[in-house]
Amino acid sequence: MGSVDAANGSASAKKPTVIFVLGGPGSGKGTQCAYIVEHFGYTHLSAGDLLRAEIKSGSANGTMIQNMIKEGKIVPSEVTIKLLQKAIQENGNDKFLIDGFPRNEENRAAFEKVTEIEPKFVLFFDCPEEEMEKRLLGRNQGREDDNIETIRKRFKVFLESSLPVIQYYEAKGKVRKINAAKPIEAVFEEVKAIFSPEAEKVEA
Repeated sequence: MGSVDAANGSASAKKPTVIFVLGGPGSGKGTQCAYIVEHFGYTHLSAGDLLRAEIKSGSANGTMIQNMIKEGKIVPSEVTIKLLQKAIQENGNDKFLIDGFPRNEENRAAFEKVTEIEPKFVLFFDCPEEEMEKRLLGRNQGREDDNIETIRKRFKVFLESSLPVIQYYEAKGKVRKINAAKPIEAVFEEVKAIFSPEAEKVEA
């Protein structure tokens, strides 16, 4: 066990930089995450992708996750957080974008408690509902979950669960709100301004 403690010791000496990326369906956050990875050297971790990869791996943990999803249950925060934590620890990088998490206030509190990592800031892609509807209906002719009713429901769920998280970090001055209704390039200009070294110097 001694070696594990040593590893933990060095990890806690320099905690990784974590940025939470939040935005409703169709807000374009996936595209922007890819740009941030390319330009600023972050590693992109998607909670959903990690859960899917775990299911695919056929592990006992994966089977449990799969059964919960099948039964329409919510996967417990701890399960998702452990996957995120493992991905952070196993990756050589020290800068991470965590995408689509925390989905709610309980996720947020559990993440900070389990990992003892507080995000540097929260990148919030704010996009009006009409624009999201237009994008989702326009781009996915083939996806059955993209009819107007479902989109509205997904948007409502996103707002209800994520707003308390955004308000919590807003009170700490940690939310960087991006107007995601603009074209992709214009949105990335706003993102670049937040991530550029000049902005970081001002922060510190």
